[in-house]
Amino acid sequence: MVARSPVRRSGRQISPDSKRSGLSLQFLRDIIAELKRVTWPSREQATRLTILVIIISISVGIILGIFDMMFSRGIKFLI
Repeated sequence: MVARSPVRRSGRQISPDSKRSGLSLQFLRDIIAELKRVTWPSREQATRLTILVIIISISVGIILGIFDMMFSRGIKFLI
């Protein structure tokens, strides 16, 4: 399939510069409308999930550190 060039309803082609300036206000309106539809987590849920992410990140860091230490000692042993 071949992509069509953007066309306004009047049939004129849209230049890339005019397309950006004309759509920026509508884009912001769409963002605001979407943000109103979002179901935001409660403060308690956000805190709990943040703590969970921190714990998992620290755990993965420790596990990767242990693997790194084992591999580096194994390579030193081989050399």
